[in-house]
Amino acid sequence: MSDSKEYTQKRALFEKMLTIYGRNAVYEALLDSNTHPFRLHLSTSNKPIEIIDRLKKMAIKRGAEILFHDKSELSRISKNAKQDQGVALDIEMQSFMDIATFLQTHDSYRILAVDGVENPQNLGLIIRSACAGNIDAILLAKKGNATLGSLVIKASAGTLFRMPILRVDDLDISLKMLQSQGAKVYTMSLQATKSYKEIEYDTKSIFVVGNESRGVSEPIEALSDHRIIIPMQRGVESLNVAVAASLLAFLD
Repeated sequence: MSDSKEYTQKRALFEKMLTIYGRNAVYEALLDSNTHPFRLHLSTSNKPIEIIDRLKKMAIKRGAEILFHDKSELSRISKNAKQDQGVALDIEMQSFMDIATFLQTHDSYRILAVDGVENPQNLGLIIRSACAGNIDAILLAKKGNATLGSLVIKASAGTLFRMPILRVDDLDISLKMLQSQGAKVYTMSLQATKSYKEIEYDTKSIFVVGNESRGVSEPIEALSDHRIIIPMQRGVESLNVAVAASLLAFLD
């Protein structure tokens, strides 16, 4: 195998890797048939207790490699020394893909783009609603949003392992590229005049939901083809971003 081909394969595997930590989170992930466990990392400081033995047996059964590390190295892998409990798991996320791969199998689509959602529970609930509803993929910038980890997985009720996630370096650039190929971008805005139910959506539609307090960022708002609003009653100004996303996910 050439060096360039080997590098490409390793890079592709790295892009699909998600590391979670914590004994309960790792246990639930190994239990979920939708996951593809790759490596189980254990600290040599772990005491020989039942849960650790159970994790080892489950990892072996699922075909995952088991590696042992000193406490500091395990903390480097988990990136959360205070909460990893001496356990981390690398999962190969089959649901992670690039935009080009997604477009190969989708001539029409509805994508939910997430612009700066920082609360892990909100992000997890957004993923869950998208998975249950009429959304084909989630477009998610690698920076600026909550980290895809144990808290998001828990809030998503495991749907993170089933929902196509298009992780990108720059949401702005990605939206422009999709627009150049015929997609229309719809942003939630309190200044919009049209209800989200009054729009006839394009066959290639991208709905953008924004930050919990700031909403959709200015650069993304500037790209919008249509601004839409969820009408409120009784003086309510806005909805939680995860609730708003769920309404968009279940549009006909």
